Amino acid sequence: MTASPSPSSPSLARLLAIMARLRDPKTGCEWDVAQTFTTIAPYTIEEAYEVADAIERDDMADLREELGDLLLQVVFHARMAEEAGHFSFDDVAAGIAAKMEKRHPHIFGDEAGQDWSRETRWEAQKASEREAKGATSAMDGVAQALPALMRAEKLQKRAVRQGFDWPDTEGPVAKLAEEVQELAEATSEAERIEEAGDLLFAAVNVTRAYGVAPEEALRAANAKFERRYRGMEAIADRQGQDFAALSLDEQEALWQEVKRGEKV
Repeated sequence: MTASPSPSSPSLARLLAIMARLRDPKTGCEWDVAQTFTTIAPYTIEEAYEVADAIERDDMADLREELGDLLLQVVFHARMAEEAGHFSFDDVAAGIAAKMEKRHPHIFGDEAGQDWSRETRWEAQKASEREAKGATSAMDGVAQALPALMRAEKLQKRAVRQGFDWPDTEGPVAKLAEEVQELAEATSEAERIEEAGDLLFAAVNVTRAYGVAPEEALRAANAKFERRYRGMEAIADRQGQDFAALSLDEQEALWQEVKRGEKV
């Protein structure tokens, strides 16, 4: 581990000093001192999603705040690692700086002018890095902690690079229909769980075959459903009705009304 130099940014130096004080075993915050990599990891994931949410809402003030919260997570993990003698915040920053230069040889290296696509160059660099870490399978390096939908897409893309994919959309569409039927025919909870997983995995494959990012598509569908549901509740409220007390047919009528309103 290298010694941590004083960061050039006073704000960053202040943040690092605050975290060091919070983690002081004698005079620090009891909660902060008690944390570990494992206990902090869920907060790190949550903060990353809150950054994405601020971007989705185009809220720059909130984005600035959420990026600060995410930076705090990096500082927290780096501080715990430094205390254990593994690495420091500066090691983290130096590592990613070196990686970005290595992954952009056309900018920082000797490959300027080479006719490589960005994706080809990027994937070649990442494959080389995985191999250097001892990877033996195309599946190595796809983080287990990724959201399941995103991980499914990444696993499928890894397989595609080695030619394991349908040549058109007909194959994955037929597979999706097959998985729907197999879920319907499942007779035990274990079978239903397995077949439901196969169905979702096949749906990712279909979406990807049409050139659509599954995570992006599902986020949009979630937003649409939420918007329409809130619209139904608002209409019911204006009519002096309890939405939850309405019959399914009455709720469906409101759903169709909201949909028609979106097309106006």
